[in-house]
Amino acid sequence: MSKNLALFDFDGTLTTKDSLGEFIKFAKGDVAYYLGLVKFFPYFIAWKIGFMKNYEAKEKLFQLFFKGMEKKEFEKLANDYANTMIKFIERYDTKLMLLKHIEDGDKVLLVSASMRCWLEPWASKLDIEVLSTELEFVDDKFSGKFATKNCHGQEKVERIKKHLSLDEYSKIYAYGDSSGDKEMLNLADVKYYKGKQI
Repeated sequence: MSKNLALFDFDGTLTTKDSLGEFIKFAKGDVAYYLGLVKFFPYFIAWKIGFMKNYEAKEKLFQLFFKGMEKKEFEKLANDYANTMIKFIERYDTKLMLLKHIEDGDKVLLVSASMRCWLEPWASKLDIEVLSTELEFVDDKFSGKFATKNCHGQEKVERIKKHLSLDEYSKIYAYGDSSGDKEMLNLADVKYYKGKQI
């Protein structure tokens, strides 16, 4: 065991706003975004009262805005968003912690329920790996489905354990901000919740 591992959630932890909502606004415009939310409202209620699972509601949201979109168009939008807009919603103090881990030579993983298509361009600038939710494209068009399980809750732990051996690290740090990060935080020796050590 020679180095530490740092696990970072993205939305709300490294950002001040939800990157998905901001991406939809970027891709479709504010008017289309809010009109789409009106259509999504019944699914939101179904999720809140337990009639629909988290990932099902999230898939419905993506279907409303992006089903049938060409893969090249979607990836260009996601890449442009990552390179021009995410910097405006970064949470400065937590990003400094991430940069300190990189400077110290720690292994850093971004573990998020958000989409790889905009997380990876952002993370690649820092040379860190991404474990996240991914979209399914069939015949180069977005099918309206996820290609992976939603990277949330226990799924975060499953992805981390599949990706690397935790026994190889002398100390594990984890950073999160919501109930969806609870299981990941439980893996850690040092835990930060909403920017504060717990």
